[in-house]
Amino acid sequence: MGNYSPLKWALHWQILAAIALALLIGLPLEDDVSIVGISLYSVFDFVGSLFLRGLKMVVVPLVLASIICGVYGLGSGEHVGRLGSRTLGFYLLSSFLAICIGLAAVNITQPGIIDGEPAREQLNLSSPSELDGALEKVNGKSTDDIAGVFLRMLPTNVVDAAGDSNQLLAVIVFGVLFGLFMSKAAPAGRDTLANFWQGVFDTMMHITLFIMKFAPIGVFGLVAKTAMVTGLQSFVPLAVFFLTVVFALGFHVFVTMAILLKTLGGVNPLLHYRAMFPAMLTAFSTASSSATLPVTLECLRKNVGVSNKTSSFVIPLGATVNMDGTALYECVAAMFIAQAYGLELGIAQQLLIVMVALLTSVGVAGIPSASLVAIAIILGSIGLPLEGIGLLLVTDRVLDMLRTAVNVFSDSCCAVIMANYENEKNLYTSEHE
Repeated sequence: MGNYSPLKWALHWQILAAIALALLIGLPLEDDVSIVGISLYSVFDFVGSLFLRGLKMVVVPLVLASIICGVYGLGSGEHVGRLGSRTLGFYLLSSFLAICIGLAAVNITQPGIIDGEPAREQLNLSSPSELDGALEKVNGKSTDDIAGVFLRMLPTNVVDAAGDSNQLLAVIVFGVLFGLFMSKAAPAGRDTLANFWQGVFDTMMHITLFIMKFAPIGVFGLVAKTAMVTGLQSFVPLAVFFLTVVFALGFHVFVTMAILLKTLGGVNPLLHYRAMFPAMLTAFSTASSSATLPVTLECLRKNVGVSNKTSSFVIPLGATVNMDGTALYECVAAMFIAQAYGLELGIAQQLLIVMVALLTSVGVAGIPSASLVAIAIILGSIGLPLEGIGLLLVTDRVLDMLRTAVNVFSDSCCAVIMANYENEKNLYTSEHE
């Protein structure tokens, strides 16, 4: 029996077992259940939040150190510019393909139509308090907010930006500039800085590995509390919409990204799925690309063999601006709401949704409740009331977990493809360990 001890399982199997156990325990229970006066939901919330805070604790120093080391290791500004343009080009391509997949899926299934009629009345499931809370987050949002995010790319105070989780892009921009111009410093100072930031990066990765030892416990808490709140019954009225998003996300991960990995990266997609499994499970349970960033970097370094100079540039940037799953969801959600209101959208309006979803998937990444904000902007662009967002609240948490996993996987695919362009060898072998 000792050979089957859970302690000897690989981390991803421990996390998967934790998710299964959390669903088994959480789904049958209400969120007000308590034992000896202690709320189970509060216990799960505490355990999950503790793990999530641990991951978030290392994000800013890890991102800053990895970006500086990565850019410095790339050498000349010309090299940085070439990798940066290729990286952004891939992110735009993958997001565009994701949106098109979502658009095709929602046009085929038409989740907003029930028995041939718009489903506005049947699907108005949100309570007034829930709807008011959602509308408070998106009230007054417009494309001006996107411009504000791009302005915040250049922080007036980098220390304040580092302390604000919504300004990770500003930290990345500062890190790129610091790493780029660090090579211009005098040799003595340059070497000292390079050793310092490499030491910070290595230390943060060791802290990440320590935190990940508790991942199964933290994941259990995060998933169990979500399962207690949502339950299965809440998905029934929105089953077609929910399944449409899930199918489209799955198609993007297992078909689109597999093709890109094979054609652009020259690698076997099955090897990459196996290598990134722990990161995808962490992304699913935390619903945060930024919080998963340390795990993504570790999987790419240890399981794939992508160099630090490539992964430390591509992944932090992707965690901030590349949102394939989010962009796909925004498109499907906007079309679903339009169908539910009985609005028939022509080709021109659907193309407008595609373009706005592509823009907002990048531009609103630094805004709290980013998906709701993005959907509000899309609805405004096609003339629909914001109250339609109320239709999305029931399934949003679980779909958020799924689309975050897709976002993280897309980032990792970009890192492998960029490694291929950089002629890095021995990927998916034991030689890099």
